[in-house]
Amino acid sequence: MQPRVFAILTAVLLGVLGLGSVAVTDWSPAAAGEAPAVAGTAPGAQPAVAGTASATPTGDPAVWTRSTLRNKLMAEMDATDPGVALADLDRITKEKPYTVRFCHPVAHELGHAAVKRYHEDFQKVISFPHETCAAGYLHGAVEEMLNASTQPEVDLLKLCAPKNTGPCIHGVGHGTMFVAKQDVAKARGLCSEFTTEQNRIRCSEGLFMQLFGPDEEDEQAKANLPADKLAQDPLYPCKDQPALFQSACYFYAPTFYLSSHDYPNHPEVYAEALKWCLNGKANGGAVDCSRGVGSRTMKYNLDREDWAAQQCATAADGWQRKACTEGLVSYYTVNYTDGGAAGRLCAKISNKEMQGYCRSASGLSTSLD
Repeated sequence: MQPRVFAILTAVLLGVLGLGSVAVTDWSPAAAGEAPAVAGTAPGAQPAVAGTASATPTGDPAVWTRSTLRNKLMAEMDATDPGVALADLDRITKEKPYTVRFCHPVAHELGHAAVKRYHEDFQKVISFPHETCAAGYLHGAVEEMLNASTQPEVDLLKLCAPKNTGPCIHGVGHGTMFVAKQDVAKARGLCSEFTTEQNRIRCSEGLFMQLFGPDEEDEQAKANLPADKLAQDPLYPCKDQPALFQSACYFYAPTFYLSSHDYPNHPEVYAEALKWCLNGKANGGAVDCSRGVGSRTMKYNLDREDWAAQQCATAADGWQRKACTEGLVSYYTVNYTDGGAAGRLCAKISNKEMQGYCRSASGLSTSLD
């Protein structure tokens, strides 16, 4: 065939094919909210496109992220007051339990902003109901008050007085790490200003929670855990702490382990964390560490309680399964503060051994969140 004739026939053929594709294509506009069809997508199916989740009738996104939740609540607080924002946060966490994974630091930010808004009038700041998300708003407010103080070692004794509730003292512990710029020894010295052992322990809880899971928005509050130290001692710096401070350190150490092992995308890491806790056995920290794993497992999986209990059941020894289950109960009852919370949790656990440990769990700190 002559090249010229071949070219003419090819052009004619391509033209016919083009007309055919136009004829079979649906050119009608998509309905509001409907995504256009994508090759390889089933008819009517929505293609998976990151960041394009449609809004609900209330205007909330279909799936919350930390940033979308934070932005909504900060805007609400700016337009109204902290009480409105906190009430909405409470609603969202009850409707979407998975938001509990990141609502605590968001509540921290609300507390920080409220102190600035009300010019360090702490009583005004905490006059709004602030129990949601394990009292994160209160913690953030205390952090900001101490951070702004010229005499934090004096003011930390005044902030929570006269009631000196556990959550408030826990918040002071967070604040000591802000004041000390993540220097554990200095923060520990501030916690030691409290005159009672109970309040020193409560303060230590906030201190180590801040160490192992610092506020992501604060570049000066990142976990100060040298890789070489962790290589020598996976539970660093817990065994180096005075006896009174060791329990809280071991309890919160799993926070760092889970986050550094990408727990959202690797669910197997919860069972692995229980094995990792055995590194603390020689120093008496394995039980508190295992409780901490249980607590974080519940916090990050509040919408699937039985699955969380199944992770505790993977531990080889009964004492560790028990400790892990106690951690589940610890976080659940801090998040849901009503009297029937523990009973509801236990009823949702299908494993009879774990259910028994759940029902016997008691005597745990009410400020460990």
